[in-house]
Amino acid sequence: MNYLRVRNLGKVYKRYPNNRARLLEWLNPVRQRHQQHWALRGVSFEVNAGEAVGIVGHNGAGKSTLLKMIVGTTRPSEGTIELGGRVAALLELGMGFHPEFTGRQNTYMGGQILGLSGQQITERMPEIEAFAEIGDYIDQPVRTYSSGMQVRLAFSVATAIRPEILIVDEALSVGDAYFQHKSFERIRQFRDAGTTLLFVSHSPGAVKTLCNRALLLEDGLMVRDGAPDEVLDYYNALIAKQAEYTIRQAEELGGKVAVRSGNRQAEIVTVDLFHQGQSARAIPQGEAALIRVIAAVHEKISDLTVGILIRDRLGNDIFGTNSWHHGQSLRSIQGGSRVQAEFAIPSLNLGIGNYSLTVALHANDTHVSNNFDWWDRALVFQVTPSELPRCIGSAYLTTAVTLAPSLTNP
Repeated sequence: MNYLRVRNLGKVYKRYPNNRARLLEWLNPVRQRHQQHWALRGVSFEVNAGEAVGIVGHNGAGKSTLLKMIVGTTRPSEGTIELGGRVAALLELGMGFHPEFTGRQNTYMGGQILGLSGQQITERMPEIEAFAEIGDYIDQPVRTYSSGMQVRLAFSVATAIRPEILIVDEALSVGDAYFQHKSFERIRQFRDAGTTLLFVSHSPGAVKTLCNRALLLEDGLMVRDGAPDEVLDYYNALIAKQAEYTIRQAEELGGKVAVRSGNRQAEIVTVDLFHQGQSARAIPQGEAALIRVIAAVHEKISDLTVGILIRDRLGNDIFGTNSWHHGQSLRSIQGGSRVQAEFAIPSLNLGIGNYSLTVALHANDTHVSNNFDWWDRALVFQVTPSELPRCIGSAYLTTAVTLAPSLTNP
């Protein structure tokens, strides 16, 4: 049975002020001339068979270090790792490929590292070539490959046989959109077939789509472990942490956790959704809607932008905009005043289902520069069936369909 158990895992590196200090310590080990830097410390979690876990965090948070220790390319300074099942890993770009060997030769070497026999690789070589789609380059040295071609071949080799545990770092972010869709579909198939997935990405959409759980690393520590939308909401708040402000979490009905963060210089007071002039939480598909946000300004601020973000029930971003992009930002607002923002939507062209509305107050075009108040899932609403033709998905596109007998024979 495939599983992964991590207990109190940590990795420490020595930092020297210069090369001379490194040499002097080597000559006289009794006197330490380095400082300790913990890239990862005290990390513990379990991943069971069939779970798909996304790992998120800032650059330098410890994500890649964690994966390298799990696959065995880096030795931990403390803690233990227990792995059960055959592991396939796609970490650094071209990891394990020899630049002077051909793609075919590297395929055999990489396959054997993964535990495949030469015969197994030979049997699967046509499938590997077909999936990678690099044509005659399979018999050319890897040094002639583009970064996207390296990813294509590396992923095709790593997934030639469904692994029991699949570990993927940011490598899939390199390359063309076509192959990203193709590789994500294979990952989904493996996940559905019972493969345990450990997936590092800076793409919230990819984590929400592929994973049923997420871990958040911050400065080498694991600070959150939970449902992807809840963890990513908290991560989004950390991204904007440019000044001292609070990150508040409150449990909603149904057990979900909503995140609210900001420096509180300005604060969202009310958020409401209107249909035909009345406050509503259910709006027929394709009909007009109005979002109204009222905010209180507690201190004088030089610039105020109000933004909205609509997400589907899985937490995927569907639509977002803000007043800045519509040329409606306010300047030099005095403390003690109130501001009202309205977003008029002539036709709510969303698919039938449940959605959440996130609202933000910040300066300029993004909340990263100066976040006053970010309120995840400020309200939840439903798009209900209307007289429009039925559709599936999260968006409704106005479509004219004609059907007539063909005038010519094929």
